[in-house]
Amino acid sequence: MNTIADDVIVTKHKKALEFIEVVTTNTDKVQKLVLSEILSISSHVEYLQHHGLNGRTDQDLKPYIERIANGYASPILCGRPVTNFALSLFLCCISGTSGGERKIFPRIEEEMERYWLGRCLVMPVVNKYITGMDKGKAMIFMFSKENAYTPGGLPINSGFSRTLQSSQFQNRPYDPLEDYTSPNETILCADFDQSTYAQCLCGLYQSKLVVRIGSVFVYGLLRIIHFIQKHWSLLCDDIRRGTVNAQIIKDPSVREAVKKTLVKPNPELADFIEIECKRDESWKGIISRLWPNAKSIDAIITGSMSQHIPSVNFYTNGLPLVSARYICTECFLGIKLNPFCEPNEVAYTFLPNMAYFEFLPIFDENQQTNNHQQEQHDAQELVELANVRLGHEYEVFVTTYSGLYRYAIGDVLRVTGFKNTAPQFQFISRKKTLLSIDCEKTHELELQNAVKNAIEHLMTKFNVSLVDYTSYADTTSTSNHGHYVIYWELQYYDYNVNNNAVIIPMSAFEECCFKFEESLSFVYKIHQIKIVERGTFDKLMDFAISQGASVSQYKTPRCMKNVELLNSCVVSNYFSQEFPHYVPGQ
Repeated sequence: MNTIADDVIVTKHKKALEFIEVVTTNTDKVQKLVLSEILSISSHVEYLQHHGLNGRTDQDLKPYIERIANGYASPILCGRPVTNFALSLFLCCISGTSGGERKIFPRIEEEMERYWLGRCLVMPVVNKYITGMDKGKAMIFMFSKENAYTPGGLPINSGFSRTLQSSQFQNRPYDPLEDYTSPNETILCADFDQSTYAQCLCGLYQSKLVVRIGSVFVYGLLRIIHFIQKHWSLLCDDIRRGTVNAQIIKDPSVREAVKKTLVKPNPELADFIEIECKRDESWKGIISRLWPNAKSIDAIITGSMSQHIPSVNFYTNGLPLVSARYICTECFLGIKLNPFCEPNEVAYTFLPNMAYFEFLPIFDENQQTNNHQQEQHDAQELVELANVRLGHEYEVFVTTYSGLYRYAIGDVLRVTGFKNTAPQFQFISRKKTLLSIDCEKTHELELQNAVKNAIEHLMTKFNVSLVDYTSYADTTSTSNHGHYVIYWELQYYDYNVNNNAVIIPMSAFEECCFKFEESLSFVYKIHQIKIVERGTFDKLMDFAISQGASVSQYKTPRCMKNVELLNSCVVSNYFSQEFPHYVPGQ
């Protein structure tokens, strides 16, 4: 790069940091301006004329969204033309999040510009905390799906796929903080296996240049490690010969793009990769060994993703984890201003220019209502972004430029601090009940903590880790009057002389069941653990992708309604043999 280009980029990054200062210093003013703009654009739309700003459910929105999808051009939800639909993160036929249907949300063109602005604020912040992020390449695994289309001809895709297909991404100017190892063609390839192989090949070939590694969700990075474990020999062959495996990469545009990266054979690098992959069965530290100059891992690690942190630390030798953005299908919400804090301290500063944010206070459902009437009354009043209180928990509601009005996104957050006047929030959990057999309600955070307590008991005695988990409320079991089933996939690190995993006794798993039961409320005390074979959760992801889920935005559903695939992979199952202890008042 020349000096002029250097100066332009430095100025761009400086302006990004200045912009953060301005909007976070004027939170209330910016929020009022955002609401004023949204209403000036959309106050005449049909939805607001019928419902006002009272907040509605998915079922209330559904007929309006269907009419837009069917091609009605009149202002129904938004005063601007809807250009596409964003698909919600989960495939609901798997997770059961909304009655077996997927949710789609209208998007206008300006929403992409707003998202892109938020995205461009992240790396200038990271570069403040760790030097050299602009002196190498980023190996970020990104995946795009082909668009589906509504009857009216509007494209439907995940929000992330839409970003990758946008002109902002494909025609982005050079920025050393966003210099990727993967060519655009490999990212935009809709075939998951071809795209993954191509991105791994380009990332390995440029391994000495890589300073940052990541994916959208941390589980995606673990999936990449599993992919390399299966295909490292083929990848080494291509690097050694300077070729591209035509049996795997069949798309001509992808093949040509990869050839431009593999400028010549590199047998020395191929030998090095082969030695590292063969060094031991566990692959401990493989990320830091194959990419020795990597300084951080960039992936979402909050909420239910946090259970993957031990696995990532194992493969990276504890590289810093950067969970930089807080984004949902509905809109961009905030960024992390302290990139290298501990995972349990991750907090996001809301950007008040992205949407109009309101918050419903959360109170303890288990408290006696007659003693907390005022708290319950207060909990019905939405609080503005500038007025949330430190230490309090809230459910988030958004009013967006694309036509959502006081829409509950379903996340529960806790206020942990402020950047100037802008609140900083820690993600706590999803709002919805995951499991219920009778009168009890088990939420995501309760399930997560119970699993953590149970698996920690196993990890302290045996050299294993939890690959992933999900749950199921079995109401058909008459012998136990219904019970919770938890599916665990384990990674074993101890092997005997025959290279078989050391057997964990049944009593250890039964004690895990007991630890899980002890972690839940007194109302519910029956639990079963089913151990599934290695690769089961990869199969679950593959099935979701085959049904239309976004690869980049896939998250393992923490509650399942259809467990046929999981049950076909069960290798053992256990119930607790102890009677849980009753503690009065709990």
